[in-house]
Amino acid sequence: MTSTAGRPGRVAKLPPRERILDAAEELFQSEGIQRVGVQAIADRAETTKMAIYRHFETKDALVAEWLRIVAAEYRAAFDRVEARYPRQPREQILGLARFIAEGLPAISHRGCPFINSIAELPDRAHPARQVIEKHKAHQTRRLIAMCADAGLPDPEQAAAEITFVLEGAQVSTQNGSVDQVGDRLMRIVEGVIDRHGSPREASRTTTG
Repeated sequence: MTSTAGRPGRVAKLPPRERILDAAEELFQSEGIQRVGVQAIADRAETTKMAIYRHFETKDALVAEWLRIVAAEYRAAFDRVEARYPRQPREQILGLARFIAEGLPAISHRGCPFINSIAELPDRAHPARQVIEKHKAHQTRRLIAMCADAGLPDPEQAAAEITFVLEGAQVSTQNGSVDQVGDRLMRIVEGVIDRHGSPREASRTTTG
């Protein structure tokens, strides 16, 4: 989603559906999903509840669509690092870590939308939960593929460790339990890659 800078003038130019999504993002992020009602979103978007229901059948459908947009931003980050570092999977992985590290300052104020949403939506049948789980599975598959392309002997384990670091960094930033989280994140991810890659590298050195 776009920045909140200059919001009133910017939002006035958006089509109705995008205006509703923009308002929903603002409120869901700042106040939480459960506390925000459809009327509050309508007021924020300068529209009516009836208009919202013309575009989204239910509030749950609106929440799910917002999270699809957030997920698309993460998919775009994968696309960017793959395009920027063709045939350089190690740099692609570090590029993803850098994307998370650079986004930590915003998370320190508002939190990760996926983590926050899961905490508020315990029912795994909720459409928004399904969006999150589908997104996480897709993200894991892409990260495993990068680890495999990087020649790591156990790409699934390496991807799991990197995922723990990336998601843990977001939680630690949100609760303020660790300082210099971005720098630590980058060093740990580099360490995971080097540690998983070292046996193969050592074998190459020995046989070469």
